[in-house]
Amino acid sequence: MTQAQAHPLALCSSNEALARLKAGNARFLAGQARFPTVQKDILSDLAKGQHPFATILGCCDSRVPPELVFDASFGELFVIRVAGNVIDAAVAGSLQYAWVHLGTPLLVVLGHDNCGAVEAAIAEKFRGVRHPSRIDVLVDDIEPALDNVDPTLPPDALLDAAVEANVRRTLRRIVDSPEWATHSAGIDRQAVGAVYELATGVVRFLA
Repeated sequence: MTQAQAHPLALCSSNEALARLKAGNARFLAGQARFPTVQKDILSDLAKGQHPFATILGCCDSRVPPELVFDASFGELFVIRVAGNVIDAAVAGSLQYAWVHLGTPLLVVLGHDNCGAVEAAIAEKFRGVRHPSRIDVLVDDIEPALDNVDPTLPPDALLDAAVEANVRRTLRRIVDSPEWATHSAGIDRQAVGAVYELATGVVRFLA
């Protein structure tokens, strides 16, 4: 099997991109974040174009800002945020844009513990709770991820298991899509799942 080539627009390999995210989270945890401010000359350069090294599909929870979590500056991450880090047509289009026009070598589906969207899906699937119409559409997209989650687990353990299952399902839907196959064939590109821990700031990358 031949080694995958980098996308022409990619400025680093997928492994280098993943290492940068892990190092950024380590700086964030150590209180050594590099980007408290951004210089005007940097903003001026970014106005000419963007070259993010990773795409992050994350939850829109206000407590999980990917740029801060990974100590990344302007222009370094292409971030897509939606409650429950689910995928729909708009998200899929945004992902395809990142692959085709930005050449990002790494995709991270980033969930987080105590996710309200996943908690709502648990309540509907296992306790019959109903939600307002638009929230219900979102919840319906998460529920299939819970099919193999044990509903008899203690509440905290159930939510943790459901959050991870939801990340894995979204990740699987992406990498099994024809778009991923088309735009990643022969290219150094990888997709990984991760869960952010609200109380500690740790990002746990899933095997």
